[in-house]
Amino acid sequence: MKNYLSIDIGGTNVKYAELDNAGQIIKKEKVNTIHDKEKFLAEIDQIVVKCVDKGVKGIAFCAPGKIAKTEIHFGGALPFLDGVDFAKRYKKYNLPIAVINDGKASVLAENWLGSLKDMKNCASITLGTGLGGGIIVNGKLLNGAHYQAGEVSFLNLDVNAKGFDGFSGTLGSAVGMISKINKALGNKDETDGLAAFKAINDGDETALKIFHEFCHIVAVVILNMQAVVDLDVIAIGGGISAQPIVVKGINEAYDKLLNDNPLVKNTFTRPEIVGTKFKNNANLYGALYNLLIHVNGEKL
Repeated sequence: MKNYLSIDIGGTNVKYAELDNAGQIIKKEKVNTIHDKEKFLAEIDQIVVKCVDKGVKGIAFCAPGKIAKTEIHFGGALPFLDGVDFAKRYKKYNLPIAVINDGKASVLAENWLGSLKDMKNCASITLGTGLGGGIIVNGKLLNGAHYQAGEVSFLNLDVNAKGFDGFSGTLGSAVGMISKINKALGNKDETDGLAAFKAINDGDETALKIFHEFCHIVAVVILNMQAVVDLDVIAIGGGISAQPIVVKGINEAYDKLLNDNPLVKNTFTRPEIVGTKFKNNANLYGALYNLLIHVNGEKL
């Protein structure tokens, strides 16, 4: 059994794990993300060296931003990653190296071993600061001509809003939703997700109103995706998806959209909307599967 290093680069933490090619995690660790390019890369160098010395057979990365082959462009929440090419940086180790966008990693993870297993037409949406997305059509990961397919945060839902305020990445922000609820309830910590969801689950009218508006936005995003790619199943991930009311609320919002629009309801086949299996570990699995697909000839 071959072991691989998988590294998930996030805005808050860098998670990394040693996995075998069956997707079993052997060891997993994380470090805080350093928001300084040179110090950040030095940290990644240490992780790579440590695992290469243990004999891993390949290195898989996932990161925010548009990723063309193995080079990161812009870097999303980590703009200092713009221009970083991990395959070139670690070429001296003579190991296969693959890099993928974090949203695309999530859908690969679920399609490999999770709630989208073996689906030919499916997608995942990760609810976080913005909306991460990955789409599989006819059994192939959808990259697009410029490697930016599936960037659902960039759907413009309000053409009259200024800047990025009218885009789904702002309107459908789970972080924003939690902040609004805590602010409305007078909670000191606007980032306290547990407090926000306690209010939602307890039926607080103020919290429910904000939560239902959030679910409506996500449902609109799914409907817009359906109009373009026509999927069977869409998996909802991200930290808040561990709350059962989230997938339930999005399903209810989607049904309301259809019931309020008979033409749409009679035209489009409704996709199944489910929760993801891997939650916060999805990117580690998806990055590895991307490596196996492109280097070892695994099938998607």
